[in-house]
This record gives sequence, structure tokens and C-alpha cells, in this order.
Amino acid sequence: MLEPEVETRSTADQSRMDDASFRCQMAYLIDRSPFYREKLAVAGFATADAIGGLDRIAALPFTEKQEIRASCTADNPIGAHLAVPPDRLVRIYSTSGTTGTPSYIPLTLQDLDNWVTTSARSYSASGIAAGETIVSTYNAGPFVAGAALAAFDRLGLCHVPVGTGNTERLMTAIRLLKPTAVVMTPSYASYLIEWAAERGFDLEHSSVKRVLVAGEPGGGEPAMRARLEAGWGAKVTEAMGMGDIGVSLWGECEEQRGMHLGARGFVHAELIDPDSGAALELEDGARGELVLTHLRHQAAPLLRFRTRDHVEVWTSPCPCGRKALRLRCIGRTDDMLIVRGVNVFPSAIREIVGTFLPAVSGAILVKPATAGVKQEPPLPIVVELARDGEPDMGLADRIRERLRGGLVFSAAVELVPFGTLERSEYKSKLVRH
Repeated sequence: MLEPEVETRSTADQSRMDDASFRCQMAYLIDRSPFYREKLAVAGFATADAIGGLDRIAALPFTEKQEIRASCTADNPIGAHLAVPPDRLVRIYSTSGTTGTPSYIPLTLQDLDNWVTTSARSYSASGIAAGETIVSTYNAGPFVAGAALAAFDRLGLCHVPVGTGNTERLMTAIRLLKPTAVVMTPSYASYLIEWAAERGFDLEHSSVKRVLVAGEPGGGEPAMRARLEAGWGAKVTEAMGMGDIGVSLWGECEEQRGMHLGARGFVHAELIDPDSGAALELEDGARGELVLTHLRHQAAPLLRFRTRDHVEVWTSPCPCGRKALRLRCIGRTDDMLIVRGVNVFPSAIREIVGTFLPAVSGAILVKPATAGVKQEPPLPIVVELARDGEPDMGLADRIRERLRGGLVFSAAVELVPFGTLERSEYKSKLVRH
């Protein structure tokens, strides 16, 4: 463990410390953040005393990403939640700006150090240790993933940054530099198994013993994990972050029983019903939308931020000794489709289709018949066969029945030859409208 005192601290002790941090953070928001001073006053909380402690957090309003965007102006492109003077900022990351103007994520020196600490805890859980060599495939440009790369320095690793979209360079680095670990998206890790097979590269017996995946759901899906571990001949663990809150907030240990909260002491996690917004009890097997709150953030702290990540959580002790909350991401609420009242996550479809390996490649594509979230059954799903696989209506029927039994919706399954569906060197698109 990187910080045993923090990572093994009892839940009760951590809760007491988090409560004190939360009260200070709320006082800070009301004093420094125009956005939250107004938002909380409208909700009836004009002072920090009126807010109280963490036991009353469910009474406070949520923060939606569009609210932050709406508060941005030409004079303040970051947003009204900015709580420090511009000269206090040492880093400003941005989102991809797929909806237009990018969203900016500012950090003070303390914020940046907290992010690196969080990422280092999360990645160290995977078992990587000082003196090992790790190859990374994330670009350190404008996006927050770049901050996670500093965690490898903090851990004492020899870091070989390759970046996105450099497969030849990546595989050359693996062949010549013999790293013990690589970090990438699960989609890219899956693609590289096929790339290596087509070129006679013996990936299974390479020097790589740990594959750290992040950036999208998938690394925790049993079928996907099994395929990756077989193809790489390595243990697969996953990590997860949220750009507006922190990079690599969660990291999975070698027990592979969900990702531990590496941001312990920096971030408070809640689980809510995504439809009603009601708080859900944190207990083993509980599922809902993840909501996060900064506890010790300076530049632009967020309160009850709706991540739109649908997760399953565990609170029972992990054999590794870490006491923090664990979770696995099931899918993005933004990607969810509703088929006759049933919530369907594309990643959950992929997980079930993956149980038919090796008859299928594991690649899928959901093709909704109409625009919008609500869909009428059967939902069209393209399933790619394994290399040299032959179309088999019996296989399509079995997949359809297993989807109906597991996810309670009707699908129209189309089997296509291996290589039909597009591969990705970063994140896979599972839905095409």
C-alpha cells in the first residue's frame, strides 16, 4: 500500500475526518464561490451552520454539468464556481468540447498534488511497485488523464509515455524495453490482442504482467477481463476517474473485487436513484448513480456532482486490507436506452454477449431504430463472430434469449463476420444512432 495509514483507516474514523473536512469545504464555498453562495441560499442554506455535516448532505441540491456551463461567460470562461483568483491557478485542463466550447477544469498547486496523490494510491493498488517499468498510452495534452501520469513518478516507476494512436511504437517499446505493466483503455487492450495475432507477435508471453485499464467501462466485466488476461498473459485491474472531480479516483487491487476509493479524504461518494434522486444505502450489491463531493478542493470545488456513472458498490472488507468503498462501473447513464420501460446499458449487453466467447469476438454495436433514449423492442444489436466463425441462427437465438433473461428486454441479434465492427485505439463506441 502507498499510504497504509489512510487506506486501512476504519470507516468510522474516516467518516469523522470527512465530516470535519466537509464543514470547512462548505464554509469555503459560501465565502469564495459566487455560484454556490447563490445556489445554496436559494435552497435555504445561507450559512455553513445551516448546512451542517455530512449526515445532512442529502438535503443539499445536486450540481449538474450544464449548470456549470451556463455560468460561463467571456469574462469568466471557467464558470462562476471558480473560488480562487486566476493567479492561484497552476493548471487548467479541458474537456473535449464535443458540445461546442470546451469546459475548463482549473487546479491550484494543492489541488494538483491531491490529484496526483489520489492517482498514485489508485494505481499502486494494482500491485505495481517502485523500480518497475510501465508504458502509458494516454496523451498528456489538454485532458485530465495527463495528471495521472505524474502518479507513476510518485510511485518510483520507470515511465515510458507512448500516447494514443501509436501502436507500432507501443509494441516496439514492449518488445525492446520489456515493461512489466501497461496502462490503456480496455478497448485498446482488446484491439492489441487482435493486432498481435495478425502479426505473429507473442503478446501472451511478453514481459507485461499487469494491464491497467481505465477510461471506459469494461475492465471489470468478467468476460472482457478473461479475454484480456488470456490474450496478454497478465493480470487486469481497472481504474476510474471523473474529469470534473479528479483523475483516477478509484483503483482496483489484486483481489479484483471492485475499485477502491483512492481519493479517500479528498472526495465523498454517494449513491442515488437516477430517476428520483433519492439517496440509496451504501451496502454490498447496491446499484445506482454515483454522486461526488469535493472535501478539500480549492480552485473550483463541486458539491453533490452528478457523474452520470451507473455503478455497483461494496462496503464489506476486502482481503487486501483497504477499508475504502469499492465499486464497479456498469455504464454511463448518458448512454442508457429505455426499452419499454427497462433501462438498458450497452456495456451490460456487451458483458452478456461476452459470455459466448470464443464463438464471438466480443465486439458489439447497438443500432437504435429511432432517435432518442426510448426504444421499441426488439432493439437491434450487431454481434461480431470470432475469427473464422460461421453464421449460426442458433447462436443468435441463444444470445437473444440470454439478453432477455439477464436484462429483460427483447433484442434483434445480427451476426456479422470478424473484423466488420470498427476497432479503437482509445474508447469504443457501443451505440450508433
